[in-house]
Amino acid sequence: MAFGDVKTPKGLEELNKFLADHSYIEGYTPSKADLSVFDALGKAPAGNNVHAQRWYRHIASFSSQERSAWGGQALPQVAGGKPTVAAAADDDDDVDLFGSEDEEESAEAAKLKEERLAAYNAKKSKKPALIAKSSIILDVKPWDDETDMKEMENKVRSIEMDGLLWGAAKLVPVGYGIKKLQICCVIEDDKVSVDLLQEKIEEFEDHVQSVDIAAFNKI
Repeated sequence: MAFGDVKTPKGLEELNKFLADHSYIEGYTPSKADLSVFDALGKAPAGNNVHAQRWYRHIASFSSQERSAWGGQALPQVAGGKPTVAAAADDDDDVDLFGSEDEEESAEAAKLKEERLAAYNAKKSKKPALIAKSSIILDVKPWDDETDMKEMENKVRSIEMDGLLWGAAKLVPVGYGIKKLQICCVIEDDKVSVDLLQEKIEEFEDHVQSVDIAAFNKI
């Protein structure tokens, strides 16, 4: 992950932004990449770069030997052979200079988790609810072969209900020159009662003898 020169305000800002939701420079454990950026900084970031500061304190909490095991080298020695302040603090395993680090990380992790959960719930709430629908084929039978079937179909289609959509229709022979009207429709289950729809069609009693359900499928 390249941040440019992390000693410049822009480079440090990019590093801080990246560490807002990452624990390490690469992957989920400390690596040579962390050591490289750590050495490039040379000291804890100043200003409002809280994420970079948190990360720097965490990397500094490891001893120079532990950091060397990541694939890099221990921190350089100052004149006289004495270790730098950060290295000296790292080698003192009995002194906890960063006791609040775990608490800060836990608080940040909890906050990040809450924000992601809130964003997920907000996105989920915007999704339209699934509307249950059914596809139905109705057999509408006339009284006899003299019934005006075109007029029958027009009367059936004149029925309007919220959640009702009429589809294709055709005439099907039933014998003795009589044909029945077979018509399709799609209904929203919560809005349209099939029994009520049949009753409304049968109200055209001058044309309709009976109504049967030929097919009923959930969509």
